[in-house]
Amino acid sequence: MSKPTVGFIGLGVMGAAMASHLLDAGYALTVYNRTKSKADTLIARGAKWVENPADVASASDIVITIVGFPKDVEEVYLGEHGILSAKKGGYVIDMTTSSPKLAKKIYAEAKRRSIAALDAPVSGGDIGARNASLVIMVGGDRAAYDAVLPMFECIGRTIRYFGEAGSGQYTKMANQIAIASGMMGVAEAIVYAEKAGLDATEVLETISGGAAGSWSLSNLGPRMIKGDSAPGFYIKHFIKDMRIAIESATEMNLDLPGLKLAKRLYDELAARGMEDDGTQAIIRWYLSDEQRRK
Repeated sequence: MSKPTVGFIGLGVMGAAMASHLLDAGYALTVYNRTKSKADTLIARGAKWVENPADVASASDIVITIVGFPKDVEEVYLGEHGILSAKKGGYVIDMTTSSPKLAKKIYAEAKRRSIAALDAPVSGGDIGARNASLVIMVGGDRAAYDAVLPMFECIGRTIRYFGEAGSGQYTKMANQIAIASGMMGVAEAIVYAEKAGLDATEVLETISGGAAGSWSLSNLGPRMIKGDSAPGFYIKHFIKDMRIAIESATEMNLDLPGLKLAKRLYDELAARGMEDDGTQAIIRWYLSDEQRRK
């Protein structure tokens, strides 16, 4: 039996690698991105380019989106040339980290049009996208999840269904909450080790094998030590995620001081012009003015 045609919208740091894995797996691919040049490699490999999200929808059995912000998600799905204006049946999957409330809105509108909608945000950054080892957290109807699971398995290693629409986004918020304070901890451990005259690389290699071990420590800690701020995940997108998490926590009458502190530090970095740096640039908050300029 032939595989379904997949439409892919959003070919940024993670999306391009994810789409490439689907091509490798034999899926026919239709693509759209605001900057067409980011699709050139995929087009050269056989992906079909179209001019807007509606054209992606009309040409595809399954549409995947991974864009920047909730406002982009809303425009891509519900705008004048949005996916839901053209899709008839099939599946739509938003893999952007977005608002649980918006995920529920898209699900309801899609269902009204006999379309199965899933919210399936991912974790693992550029490394996970390149290695097809992403964590995928899914909300929506179980039957839709089961139908598209083989496709998820082409791009992710840990894939779990959590329940009704919005559940994937709530799970991703829990993920971002855990990361937020953890990133401060990794940066503080490095600057502390260096201040004590230790080799920070050796310290990280040692403590990563114990209770302090984490993905951020092992993957982003070395980038902090090298001063490598290239984005695997942008500060501006992390700030967006933290804002959504704080808003949803407030709706549940939860106070999360660690999350709020992390957001304040990242807001300060963004105000210094670092919003397009990777999240590991948090270490620059702790450095002296002289060190920051290097």
